[in-house]
Amino acid sequence: MKHFLKRLGFHKPDEMERHIVFRAQRNSYVFLVAALLIWSFYESYRVYAYHTRLNLIPCMLLTAAALIQTFSQLIMTRNAVKDDKDSFETTPLLKIIILVCAAASVIAAIGAVFLFTGVQV
Repeated sequence: MKHFLKRLGFHKPDEMERHIVFRAQRNSYVFLVAALLIWSFYESYRVYAYHTRLNLIPCMLLTAAALIQTFSQLIMTRNAVKDDKDSFETTPLLKIIILVCAAASVIAAIGAVFLFTGVQV
């Protein structure tokens, strides 16, 4: 089975391959965040200039991407230094509380959008 997977290109990457994958992922993340930010500003401009409905999809995707990236970074940092007694990164309680509040706000905003868009005035 190992030989079959190795022929297909599945193997444990070495340090150089991990570095290349990391840089590629970072470049794609920066591109996606920039594209979503530009899309959000464009949608906001359309609402301001032409009085159209606000498309919240780019804003929600941008917020979700930022929350996922921050939560992932917190978890990976915590796991990397969990046995280190000199590290202060083992309990980023304030960061976690702020991110949970931000995530709850995003979920509440999404719920409010679905609720209010379905109601006819």
